Amino acid sequence: MKVTLKYGSGYRTLELPDGADVTVMKPRELPVLTDLGRALEEALDNPIETPTLEGRPKPSSVAIAVPDETRPAPLKILLPVLLDRLFRIWPDLDPASVRIVVGGGLHPAPDAAQLARILPADLRGCTVVSHDALASPMTSFGVTSRGTPVEINAAYGEAELKLVIGMIDPHQFQGMTGGAKGVAIGCASKALIQHNHSLMASPEARVGNILDNPTRLDINEAGRMIGIDLAINVSLNPAKEAVALLAGEPVAVLTAGAAFSEKVYGLPLEEPFDIVVASCGGDPKDICLYQAQKGLNLASQCAAEGGRILLLAACSQGVGDDHYQNYVRQFPGPVEQMREFEELGFRMGAHKAFLFSRTLTRFTVVVDSDMDAETLAQCHLRKGDAQTTLDRWLAETPAGRPPRIAVVPNANTTYFYRPAR
Repeated sequence: MKVTLKYGSGYRTLELPDGADVTVMKPRELPVLTDLGRALEEALDNPIETPTLEGRPKPSSVAIAVPDETRPAPLKILLPVLLDRLFRIWPDLDPASVRIVVGGGLHPAPDAAQLARILPADLRGCTVVSHDALASPMTSFGVTSRGTPVEINAAYGEAELKLVIGMIDPHQFQGMTGGAKGVAIGCASKALIQHNHSLMASPEARVGNILDNPTRLDINEAGRMIGIDLAINVSLNPAKEAVALLAGEPVAVLTAGAAFSEKVYGLPLEEPFDIVVASCGGDPKDICLYQAQKGLNLASQCAAEGGRILLLAACSQGVGDDHYQNYVRQFPGPVEQMREFEELGFRMGAHKAFLFSRTLTRFTVVVDSDMDAETLAQCHLRKGDAQTTLDRWLAETPAGRPPRIAVVPNANTTYFYRPAR
């Protein structure tokens, strides 16, 4: 049989032997919103647990947080509708006082080329700000009950009306993205992000869990402290089509939207697999190694202990994070890296190496990527052609027991749970 998987902006087709024990772990299909602009208008007409924009006094300034290109939010559709509505409600609102803050957390600040790829051409004269977690001026809102300093890009933090556009996707340790995350991580300082992420050691900090997950609850609390007035969130299917669009109070939007994402990407797992063939889901999910790690982590959750994982990740932008790359290359292997991380504690960059190592010490991993073998090896990863690797693994299988193979077409977002008995 043949399986075709997304790889960067294209596809890879793999051949599996006829009669092989193969299960394709595909996300479920939900009805698609065919008119996203209209869906946004309707959501703004009936926001969840918060007043309509029309029910608010005219603000002196507005900030709209949006994600960078590592999140495929349909900004070119949503932003024009939102801006038209703002200027329809308040015709004399000064466009220069409306700031669109493009945030990617600790990702490098978006340059002009990236902004052109993600933002609509006509922004009605509004101000665009590229967030830089290391250099942007910050506004402080205090400290959360878990000790996280709430420091947010001042272009956002000082605005009177605060909005955020984002996506609700499964997240490997924050449960789900969305809600306040586009601000409380996307537009945050390094100190905020680092302390929040240090909470990921908790057993409750796992994919799909937003109820008692300390990293997620910390973000929710930060969002309330910042005073985010309205969140607009979409849940997308693997084809990047919206299956839900919600607007309202950030936690209420997160809760409602997470139910849609769970229906699409949460799959039951009866028994783990010997071999897992995983695609991150193509661009932008595999835009760099830093992003592709999420696919490796979630794919490992359906692999048998000691099993084999073949990851397809183009990584057109290479490693994607200098802090991680400079840190991980210091160690001869994942065991040594994990030992150092556990001894010295949480640090940004090091945490990504730890997440990789947690998988690499339990499974055999090969990555089919456009990255060169030397750079991958510095990150403790083995480069290999997907078909050649798969053929070799199948040839090494002892006679009499064909391996159980899982194919995961959207590994960055698909997650697994054991059904209740």
